[in-house]
Parts: sequence; structure tokens; C-alpha cells
Amino acid sequence: MLSFKEEGYMFDDKSKKFKNQYVPLKKLNIDEYKQFVGSEKISDLKYLAEPLKRKVWANVNSTVIGGGVAEMLQSTVPFARGLGVDARWFVIEGSPEFFTVTKKFHNLLQGIKEPITMEEVFHAYLDTIRWNTERTKVVGHMVVVHDPQPAAIVMSGNIYGQLLWRCHIDTSEASRRIWRFLLPYINHFDGAIFTTKEFMKDQIQIPAYEIHPSIDPLKKKNYLYTKKESLRILRDLFNKHNVDPKRPIVLAVSRYDIHKNQKGIVQAFKYLKEIVSKKIKPYLIIVGNTAADDPEGNKRYKEILDEIDGDKDIYAWINIENNDECIGALMTLADCFIHIPTKEGFGLVVTEAMWHSCPVIGSKVGGVKIQIINEETGYIIEPFQIKLAAKRIKSILENPSERKELGKRAHKRVKDNFLLPHLVEKYLVLMRYYLEIDNQIPDFRINELTYKEIKQALYG
Repeated sequence: MLSFKEEGYMFDDKSKKFKNQYVPLKKLNIDEYKQFVGSEKISDLKYLAEPLKRKVWANVNSTVIGGGVAEMLQSTVPFARGLGVDARWFVIEGSPEFFTVTKKFHNLLQGIKEPITMEEVFHAYLDTIRWNTERTKVVGHMVVVHDPQPAAIVMSGNIYGQLLWRCHIDTSEASRRIWRFLLPYINHFDGAIFTTKEFMKDQIQIPAYEIHPSIDPLKKKNYLYTKKESLRILRDLFNKHNVDPKRPIVLAVSRYDIHKNQKGIVQAFKYLKEIVSKKIKPYLIIVGNTAADDPEGNKRYKEILDEIDGDKDIYAWINIENNDECIGALMTLADCFIHIPTKEGFGLVVTEAMWHSCPVIGSKVGGVKIQIINEETGYIIEPFQIKLAAKRIKSILENPSERKELGKRAHKRVKDNFLLPHLVEKYLVLMRYYLEIDNQIPDFRINELTYKEIKQALYG
């Protein structure tokens, strides 16, 4: 049995089971972020990190590629290491059956009715967790376990440190059955982190905190490309699909998932073509990927193709080459971005589009409504207001000054609130608190003192 390797990954020397899960861990140059958040913020981060140097902050999740969690960890871990914190990233391994079951967890936690059996729960889920933890220890001063997939490792006896559960999904309408199953594991942690207070359900008996996700402005996807650079990056992709770069682009980016409501986007675009000025001949380009822990992606993609039904103005692409560069270039060129999911933890694609000064039409759910200030940095609608979505797109396409002003304010909102340094700052505050470097409860705590805390205060 092996504890941490130098690189900081869960790995079993004997079975070599995690050999293909490696992601290079480097240190980021923190000073490069001064251009985005200012020197004072960087100095504050260095001050917070000083007593945490060489302290281990471990992260555990279920995939190294695909989805917002993996993408954030790809930046968060190197950023913390650049501050001197010994940040590490562990990935559990699971069979296709395991990810099928945890996808059901994901859907049920977001209020989608789906059948699940006790055999699936105990065999595909708990047996997989046990298999992983029998082979590898996770030891850290602070250990953050991300989402439901690895949550049960908290009771394995092979994970050590101040343990926090980070929930990235909207659990406000979670299935009572699956919530009751997960609750004993969640309450065994030392704390829980939610994207927004409304996601925190009843019966949480541990300290809970609110932390918004963020984007890394130095990732290729978030480079602020010029139009000329964007056209160069997209030349081969546009030529392959016969896309005319002179025509307006309505863009949608997300994994192919039932909650992302790509069908609604297609329907809105088809209605848009009926009402928009005949001089404007827009494209709808939908770009998505399939995450390693989401077995439904290809099925949903085929459903979107059926909904498109051969419309020559609509493209749906999956797992494109040079994904990050191409997405950044598309967001630079796009005249409008639409993201109208029925459920959303945060919606980093919204953050990315806003960062590129692209006006966003988003749905009034989860973290999307936190990011967009209606009629100031974009537009908020209900997920199935298809005609209203089309009218909002029409307004943006027909009014260049509106498009420019919305985009400008959207960029500033991301700069002030949703960049990587803001995210890491809160984790450093938590780490200092849990290691008793600071005694003051973090100001992003979102629940009252728990029974355990009150008992500790009264009786020691």
C-alpha cells in the first residue's frame, strides 16, 4: 500500500491501476495574475499562504478530463503549489457500472426521477469505493472530496486529515431516497462546501460554506484572442464544416447532458430564424464533450442531432481537436452565447463567455443567475421560455451597441468576482481555519453552529 507519491496522485504500485490517470502537476507563477486582479490581491494571497507552506491540501475526484470540476483542479492545484502549499490531486478509478450508478446519483440529486436498485448502490458504488481505498491511503492536512462519486471514502479508514466535502451540483431538489443514503457520509466530514446557500439541504450537521467556482484567465480557453487570431485558430474547423466566418454566430458550449437543455436551444434558434431581420443569417454552433465519468454523453448527442433534423444553419460538434483554443476563439467571435439548462451547479461556460465579453442569455437556475445580472451583464430567462430566448438573441444580433455594452459589463463582473485567485483565497482561508492558524469563522459560512460545535464549546 502506498501513500502519496511525489507528484501527488492516487496510485497503486503493484497493480499500476492509476498509470493512465496522471496529469502533470506544475507550479504556476502567481505574479502573472497581477494583470488580472492587481498586486494587492496577490500580496494578500502570499500572506495567507505563508504559514501553509509545505502543508498538504489534497483533492479527490473521479475524473481527470471533462467537466468543470476537473478543469478547475487543473488550475487550482498548480496555483496553490505556486504559493508554496503542497496541493495534490487524487483520482479514483471506477468501472463503467460505477459511473453509470454515480450518473444516476447525479440525476437524482438534481431532482430527476430515475430507477436505482440497492444492488447497484452496494455492488457498483460501495464495492468500487472499497476497492480504491484498500489500495491507497489519502493523507493531508486538508482533504477536499469533490461531488458524490468518491464521497463514501470518508468512512474507509484510509483517508486522514481535515475532511471537507465539496458539492458542485444543485441539490436543492434532491431525491429524498438518495439524499438519505449519502447524508451519513456527508455528515461524517468536518465541513461541506456548496456553490450557493440554496443548494444546501436540511439535515446537514457539519459546518457549511459557500464558494463560487472560477476560471483561470491564463488557460488557452480564456486567452483574450483578437478576431484575427481567432479566425486563424478556427480556419481548419470552419473549412471542414463550410462555416462562413462573416455570418453572425450564436454559440452554446456544454457537455451533452439532459440538464443542459440543448434541445431547447435548437428550438429557440429555429424560432429566431423566423423573426430576425432577413439581412442577418446567423449560425447556431453547439460544442460539447463527453466526460470520462458521464456515460450518457453520446446518447444525448444523438438526440440533439435528431432535433437539428438537417438544418444547414446549425452545427453540433463533439470532442473537437484543440478544444480549449477553439472554444476561446469561438467565444471571441460569437455575437451571442446561450446557456439555458434546467439544472446547473454553476455554469463555468457562462463565466468563460462573459470573460470574452460575449453577451449571455442564461436560465434562472443555480449558479447561472448568480453570475448574470439581468439586463446589465446579460439576460436571465426561465429554461423553457423558448420564444423569449429567441427574442433576446434577436435583440442582441440587431443592436451592436447593446451587444458591446452587455459584453463589456459581463467581462468586468468576471474580473471582479470569478477568477482563479478569488477561489484559491477562500480555500486558503478555510485551510487556515481548520488548521487553527485563525480562530475566526470564515465570513462565507452559511449555516448556524451545529450541535457538535455547541457541545464542544460547552463541554470541551
